[in-house]
Amino acid sequence: MLKIQDVARHAGVSAATVSRVLNGRSTVNPELAARVHAAVRELGYRPNGVARNLRRRQTTLWAVLVSDVGNPFFTSLVRGVEDGGRRFGYSVVLCNTDENRAREAEYIAVALADNMAGVIISPADDSTDISALVAAGTAVVTIDRELAETEVDAVLVDNEKGAEMATAHLLESGYRRIACITGPRRMSTAMQRLRGYQRALRAFGLPQDRALIRHADFREEGGYSAMASLLDEGVEMDAVFAANNLMTVGAVECLTEREVPIPGRVGVIGFDDIPWARLFRPGLSTVRQPTYELGRAAAQLLADRIDNPARPTARMVLQTELHLHESSRPRHL
Repeated sequence: MLKIQDVARHAGVSAATVSRVLNGRSTVNPELAARVHAAVRELGYRPNGVARNLRRRQTTLWAVLVSDVGNPFFTSLVRGVEDGGRRFGYSVVLCNTDENRAREAEYIAVALADNMAGVIISPADDSTDISALVAAGTAVVTIDRELAETEVDAVLVDNEKGAEMATAHLLESGYRRIACITGPRRMSTAMQRLRGYQRALRAFGLPQDRALIRHADFREEGGYSAMASLLDEGVEMDAVFAANNLMTVGAVECLTEREVPIPGRVGVIGFDDIPWARLFRPGLSTVRQPTYELGRAAAQLLADRIDNPARPTARMVLQTELHLHESSRPRHL
């Protein structure tokens, strides 16, 4: 029996492209679509109507794949997805990939095997492969992180603008040697926040000093280690921008252990709100993301995609807000 992969090989395209053509999607390049139709005719391929009907008899479950269930950011985000899904009659199955691509691939396979109605995924990194979901016609929304090579719905925040606002605030407050602790180079969010930091420096006419930049792992331990390396190497700095909540906690822990006054010697601002930030002394300045709203928006997009598979791909970008406290107090005060 011929399979969709046989048609893809004959036409010299991906299985996902064949699936989109056969399902009448209008987003496929006309030349590629013509090759697919020619391959179908030449091979005598007939879509498996039974399998297609089985796919349509999906469960009322959504799989939500997040990269770190221990991060409060994802706790709020999943709550938004769950509340949004319930409005449309769907329940949520939470899957923690732990930034592990192999585990992520396993959960994707489970979502396909269990005929999940849809998948919301925060990719482990920019090379995450969701082609099997696309080829199967499963509704997919990426959230928080973007996959540039894949045409699926996405809900994001303006990471670059948020990081630029945070860095500009420090600059306006009199800080000049600002360190940046960001995430791995393979993650879109990390690089976008780094670009925002760099953009603010350029706007103030300041050169970029690579010695001030550290790439960590978006975990508390990574933020601690990055801050320790800055201090151990004697890098001259008067402030730090940490590109997520857990790394902010780690950086502050390191500064506290080394008895470095905040903000007396080093001002601090983080990205992502921290539920227990009010317990810190001094209070932590942060870039707050609309995490719950991200989840609700992803749920809306996924429900829309399930109801209308042929609609154009949507990309929603939500805005961040600065929440300022004592940790980034202006230096002249």
